[in-house]
Amino acid sequence: MAITGITGIGSGLDIKGIVDALVNAEAAPKTAQLSRLEKATTARFSGLGQFRSALSDFQNVLKDLNNPAIFEKRSASSGKADVFSVTATSKASAGNYGVQVFNLAQTSKVALRGVDSPSDVIGTGTLTINAGEKSIKVDVTEANNSLTGIRDAINAAGKSSGMSATIVNDPNGDGGARLVLSSSESGTGNDINVAVATGPDDSGDLSVLAFSPVVPDDFQPDPVDPVNPREPRVISYARDANLAIDGILLSSANNKVEGAIEGVTLTLKSAQSEEDVAKANTVNLNISEDRAGVKSSVKRFVDAYNKLMGTVGSLTQVTPVGGDDGQPLAAALVGDASVRTFMSSIRGELGSPASGPGDLRILSNIGISTQRDGTLKLDDAKFDEVLGENFDQLAGFLTGKDGVMARLESKVRPYTGSDGILESRTTALQNTLSSVDDQRLELTRRVAKLETRLLAQFNAMDATIGQLTNTSNYLTGVLDNLPGVVKKDS
Repeated sequence: MAITGITGIGSGLDIKGIVDALVNAEAAPKTAQLSRLEKATTARFSGLGQFRSALSDFQNVLKDLNNPAIFEKRSASSGKADVFSVTATSKASAGNYGVQVFNLAQTSKVALRGVDSPSDVIGTGTLTINAGEKSIKVDVTEANNSLTGIRDAINAAGKSSGMSATIVNDPNGDGGARLVLSSSESGTGNDINVAVATGPDDSGDLSVLAFSPVVPDDFQPDPVDPVNPREPRVISYARDANLAIDGILLSSANNKVEGAIEGVTLTLKSAQSEEDVAKANTVNLNISEDRAGVKSSVKRFVDAYNKLMGTVGSLTQVTPVGGDDGQPLAAALVGDASVRTFMSSIRGELGSPASGPGDLRILSNIGISTQRDGTLKLDDAKFDEVLGENFDQLAGFLTGKDGVMARLESKVRPYTGSDGILESRTTALQNTLSSVDDQRLELTRRVAKLETRLLAQFNAMDATIGQLTNTSNYLTGVLDNLPGVVKKDS
């Protein structure tokens, strides 16, 4: 039975060491070649991934800016945000307006007749509570015929109608306990009134809760009756908001005024003071193009392009190493044909003039210039001048199928698509890495076979040498013992 791992018994040679050296010498060149190939491929694979990611980010900015809606947005401002706030859609026309707010829209709130205690039995029957076109009916039975029970029944029935009830207790006892009803429906004509219906089988006097207010011209709430503080009264009347825009009187059932100016929504916050109303002081409402938003989008384009240039620069950089004999360090995509082709096309497009009418032909016309390092710079003053004088023309220059953003995006698209240039390159590199793995496995198998063969050959040689040595020793012993052989003393 052979003993593995013990070699050179017959010859005294380090057969295992010799075989290992021969095997390593055979495998080393191919191993080094595969390692170099894997390292270079991995670096290029990573570099193309970074390049593709940077291109995608840049492409997203181009798509965002190539959107006419950016130029259709409107900026709206209020001269006094505490009086009203304002928003505007693209339908709004630019302009200035003078707004007066005389009073806000308000909802109805009433306090019904007071009783001694929330738990006192009042009576049974049906309450019908109306607030404008909204109405709820509440059945009052023996189980809920106190203010507490009626309150809970109203709140349960009034959820979908915006009606609610609370109980307010007078700590002095003069006003008693009152059921206070509220409605969420604002606007003139939406006041709360309460009707009571009873039948022959009903008990008590539920009619004490009936109430139908009369709305005064000035909409001022009812004062507390000093003689009988438990009398029902109006806390606030439902009322329209009243305002004027450029002297035109308007009213609104709520404090969100839409449609008075097309595309503009006013949210009324407070009425002007009596002095301002008396002097006919107005609050300025300004609607203009959203120039700040456009400028912000253009700055994003400049920043995105510069970020792309930074990524490309780092991926194609060659860094010298100290000393005359030092090998420079080359980044992953130095000399890459895809990067060179892309950079050439994108720079050519940046300098290509627009074909449409108008004064805006190239990016420098709107204040975007190329620096010595290849990055872009935005001249704020020049761009602001274009915003003020050529806003409509700027939209046509930047957006649309013939605009700068679309033309630039057309240069990026072949590289970033799912079947684009970089996808094909990446797939090829993945195949190369897979091939390296396959070649390593094949090399491992080949080297194992070589080791097995060499060990077998060297062990056979070792056995032969062992046999020859034994034969030599035997013959020497026989010859030494022949008669007449004189042994010389050493």
